[in-house]
Amino acid sequence: MLDLLVIMLERVGMIVAVAFILTRFQFFKNLVYRDKLNRRQEIAAILFFGFFGIVGTYFGVALDTNTLHFNSVSAVLSSEEAIANSRVIGVVIAGLLGGYRVGIGAGLIAGIHRMTLGGFTAVSCGLSTIIAGAVASIFYRKGRALKPLAVFGIGALAESMQMSMILLISKPFEQALTLVKVIGIPMILANGVGTALFLLIVHNVISQQEKVMALQAQKMLRIANQTLSYLRTGMNTVTAQAVCNILFRELQPSAVAMTNQTDILAHIGLADDHHKVGSSIRTDETKDVIQHGELVVVNDGTIHCDYPGCQLGAAVIVPLIQRGETIGTLKLYYPSEKVITDDNIELIVGLSSLLSNQLEIAETDHAYQLAKEAEIKALQAQINPHFLFNSMNIIVSLIRTDPDQARKLLTSLSYFLRQNVTGTTASQITLEQELLHVKAYLEIIEARFIDRLTILYEVDDHLLFEKIPPFTLQPIVENAIHHGINDMENNSVVRMTVRDLGGEIEIKVEDNGKGILPERLAVLGKMQLESESGTGVGLFNINSRLLMLFGDQATLRIASKENEGTVISFRIPKLGVKV
Repeated sequence: MLDLLVIMLERVGMIVAVAFILTRFQFFKNLVYRDKLNRRQEIAAILFFGFFGIVGTYFGVALDTNTLHFNSVSAVLSSEEAIANSRVIGVVIAGLLGGYRVGIGAGLIAGIHRMTLGGFTAVSCGLSTIIAGAVASIFYRKGRALKPLAVFGIGALAESMQMSMILLISKPFEQALTLVKVIGIPMILANGVGTALFLLIVHNVISQQEKVMALQAQKMLRIANQTLSYLRTGMNTVTAQAVCNILFRELQPSAVAMTNQTDILAHIGLADDHHKVGSSIRTDETKDVIQHGELVVVNDGTIHCDYPGCQLGAAVIVPLIQRGETIGTLKLYYPSEKVITDDNIELIVGLSSLLSNQLEIAETDHAYQLAKEAEIKALQAQINPHFLFNSMNIIVSLIRTDPDQARKLLTSLSYFLRQNVTGTTASQITLEQELLHVKAYLEIIEARFIDRLTILYEVDDHLLFEKIPPFTLQPIVENAIHHGINDMENNSVVRMTVRDLGGEIEIKVEDNGKGILPERLAVLGKMQLESESGTGVGLFNINSRLLMLFGDQATLRIASKENEGTVISFRIPKLGVKV
């Protein structure tokens, strides 16, 4: 009995080796961790574990119940022979991992095969194999959480049922009893241990693989977080140097390098004495990657560097892709090709995709900024084109009555138009320039109102060098005049306030005019409005520009009461930069 137990445990060792090999197959990983298999996966699992059960049968030994001698399993057994085997391990594992369809399916394949071999236990062993798959599937929902001792119990139970079936069905009974006495305990113990070891190894190996993958994912996220801020500005010598430093620190290869299509942008580590920034690409392999856009793994001593005595050994070179075109390469060098594992290659390929995506994002951001600037220019060009015609009419009327005033207004108009041209080529100007633009506009307006309009300025002088988008204040002032005080016969006031709020500047334009109706006030500045008094395009454009440049905190704030006037204000960040 002890000899048979040793033989069975040796066979179990083979099963354990197979379990380790199985962990390398993706379908088996899916079987272990997926709650429900699809039809194709179920069929694959049934065939696999059925075949596994057949192999377990042939890994056994044939016992002659008359002589009690063990022989190798042959294709056909005599009527006195039975098999001590590990068939039940594959069937039980099938039920535990795949459920009743997989367990019974694998049991049918392995069981029917056992029946074809003959022997006086053919039927009992075949039936018990099928039943083992069904019994194991009872524990299917708990299969991933079962402890090794519990799995040992399930395997031992399945084998015990086989011994019971032999005693109940196989004839003659005396021969069956002799067989069970000899092989019963060894098979129950060996198959229980084998089942437990099989599942334990599978879970441990796959769990270890997942830990490695999790660490790689964590490392990738850490690298992505560190490199994103650099690659946002595109790929150049500065950003490439920063990225290579990060990769050299995180991955610890012999060297890290990045190139564009012709030159070395950065090289950190071994051989940096001749792989210098700005020099032409030195290796043929890098040129091949740029030409074909495919990963290349370079073995020891085959890096074709044109520098005598170059110490670089093995390397992985991957392309950096932008818009489907190879724009450069990422190269990681190692002391030996033995260090370059499949996991390393997978990580480097992931890094290539990561860096390529970051460069795509950088280009998209740049295109967005250009589009935003173009939109701002378009908004600027839309502001009050009719003002020129009104101004010219005023000047024409003054030429006869007051030539000096006409000359003065013409100078103001000239300055105003010059600022308009300058503003369309600048995204920001100083507050001083913007206020001068507004004053030029108001000098023309005051000529029309003739002592009916008072303009008040309350400006913190130290803020005059702060920046503001051009054409921001003049449309607000124009709105106050045309829609606020235009119909007032006297005592009309427009007040402009620029004050320091610490980190922000508050700019406010107030008038004491007729105010804005509540229903119009609710949407003013948020959309263009059609009405007899105007479209609201000026305030809408200003609000759009402020939001695009400074965010929600810079939105226009409009407060108004009927016949009491209107206050329009906004806040922009204070940069403290003098020009």
